[in-house]
Amino acid sequence: MLNFFAAAPKGFEYALAQELREFGALEVKESLAGVYFSCPLEQAYRITLWTRLASRILLILHRGPCDSAEQLYNAAFCIDWPSHFDNRCTFSIDFHGMGGFIKNTQFGALKIKDAVVDRFREDDLNRPNVQRVDADFKIDAHYRNGQVTIALNFSGPALHQRGYRSGTGEAPLKENLAANMLARAQWDKQTPLLDPFCGSGTVLIEAAMIAADMAPGLQRSRFGFEHWHRHDAKLWQSIVEEAKARASIGKNRCEVKFFGSDIDSRMVALAKRNAKSAGVSDLIEFSVANALNITPPLDKGLLISNPPYGERLGNVSSLLQLYYQFGDKLKREFGGWQVALLCSDIELISSLKLKADKQMKMFNGALECAFNLYTLHANSTRRAAVAAEQSGAEVSDIASAFANRVKKNLKQLDKWARKEGIDSYRLYDADIPEYNVAIDKYIDYVVIQEYAAPASIPEAVSKRRLTDVLLSLPGAIGVEPDKIILKTRERQKGTNQYQRLDKEKLELVTQEYGARFKLNLTDYLDTGLFLDHRLIRKLVGSKANGRDVLNLFAYTGTASVHAGLGGAKSVTTVDMSNTYLNWAKDNFVLNGLIGKQYRFEQGDCLQWIRDCDRKFDLIFIDPPTFSNSKRMEDSFDVQRDHVKLLSDLFKLLNPGGEIIFSNNKRKFKMDIEAMAAQGMSVTNMDAQMLPMDYKRNPHIHNTWLITHA
Repeated sequence: MLNFFAAAPKGFEYALAQELREFGALEVKESLAGVYFSCPLEQAYRITLWTRLASRILLILHRGPCDSAEQLYNAAFCIDWPSHFDNRCTFSIDFHGMGGFIKNTQFGALKIKDAVVDRFREDDLNRPNVQRVDADFKIDAHYRNGQVTIALNFSGPALHQRGYRSGTGEAPLKENLAANMLARAQWDKQTPLLDPFCGSGTVLIEAAMIAADMAPGLQRSRFGFEHWHRHDAKLWQSIVEEAKARASIGKNRCEVKFFGSDIDSRMVALAKRNAKSAGVSDLIEFSVANALNITPPLDKGLLISNPPYGERLGNVSSLLQLYYQFGDKLKREFGGWQVALLCSDIELISSLKLKADKQMKMFNGALECAFNLYTLHANSTRRAAVAAEQSGAEVSDIASAFANRVKKNLKQLDKWARKEGIDSYRLYDADIPEYNVAIDKYIDYVVIQEYAAPASIPEAVSKRRLTDVLLSLPGAIGVEPDKIILKTRERQKGTNQYQRLDKEKLELVTQEYGARFKLNLTDYLDTGLFLDHRLIRKLVGSKANGRDVLNLFAYTGTASVHAGLGGAKSVTTVDMSNTYLNWAKDNFVLNGLIGKQYRFEQGDCLQWIRDCDRKFDLIFIDPPTFSNSKRMEDSFDVQRDHVKLLSDLFKLLNPGGEIIFSNNKRKFKMDIEAMAAQGMSVTNMDAQMLPMDYKRNPHIHNTWLITHA
């Protein structure tokens, strides 16, 4: 009787233990990421050839306590290595685990290597050579909680590598994960299967091999026991021949129906090649199809799939819509079917709006996934369809108050925007407290920014409300899901795919009172245009004719463009960021403003003011509320420092000149007395500078006109 450990990904332990018991293994005991068991050599061969779930089969040579490097060395030295492999064979050591005296895995591997070599020398034999890659004999060691296990890698290369895959998609599903999905779904090997997001076909190929009684290891070219002295080649060959015979018979007798489809024709072609390589192409019907357009191929069956998520493709709004519409399709048309879906994101899978019979966890590599099972009851299908028809709404059961408010805002603001000559504006600004987001419409795109939720609101609730927003918008305002962009400073586990939006640049050109501005909707948190400053920019343009204009903290130079279009004699644009200054230059070119009268200067604006020896007729300044940038000499606080700032700026103002001063500090208080003492007249312009689309948020910024007293 030999002792083994079957290693597998976390979440596989229960199904793997069941599989081993079915193979006749004894003393089966689940552990973290694997299962211990015992069996004779013949049974070990069968398990290695037939296991669909294990990643490796390890023959345990030593297992015991270990608290020091000396104990580790002694444990390895006491194993009779010459009885296991020949010194003419190369060997390698995979060491796993750290803690205690094991500071790194290389140290543990080195100690065992020394012990193996010394044991051969002790027996008056030449030492074998170490070969890290493709060694003849692989030793596997694991250290955990003061205990070390030293084993022979009995199975060799990872068992999920069946040998039939010629290629994979963007996020390949490992073969043993596909097998685990089938096991945990309790598929009975007779029920028809459908995978509408089949990718490279792994789930269906694994299922077809199960139904056809085909051993998953038949196409593997190497096994770890081949250079083991106790390997019984004749016994192994008889087991392989038996498996080949079973596969031939099983394939001919298989009557189960398998259906796979994917929207990507390249993936379908790849799936067909993989199925052919596996020997099951005759059993699976593959087609190119959108999952939202498929129809049930039979009255009953199991729909099992790993739908796309953020790690694989798409932006968050498109994916949410896909899941929501797919769930709606299942409810409408798949009554009587069982459904099993694997997904790494709880918000996506919850968007199906299906009640799970069972929820499990699985790991796809390091990615934790939910594996949910559903039953679609046939007698509810017609009722669901009738209810949907009566509602007349694409999104009928989510965020109706939010959807109605956005729809109402769009109707009012779109007409106003066309009259004003603008095509970008704020559509929604936390009008309903439960849906705490800002929504800006840029031409035919929508950008959503999520406000930080109060501490009293659970994170799960905030996420669910954001999901409702993303699901509601397409139907409410007629925007395509792939034209909805989510901007968020922080997303936690489960929504990491949202960050993927920043990987593709999306640039547009927007119109504003005759000016044209370049927008970048994806690369930065801000888009290049502060919509709330629209009327301030217009004011700058209206006052600029024939004047020398200065724009400080200029960002992308949009106010400078208005000044240039307004007939300014000269425009000087100053910002600390070269990125934004280059953007400002692009905006000038976009508006045909080219010439030496337009100057762009990079620097710390506060220091620039102190060093400047020129005078200006019109100055616009919109400083940050607070800054402690490493590129600035001192920190800046607009409330604390505004008098000093404006006093320095006032020295640059020609007689009869004007300063337009704006900031976004909600509780800002102008020190009018201190300003008056320095000869400045101050007029508040908040009411005049608040655009219609910001009327719901009157404290978005404050604006002041400053002149000589």
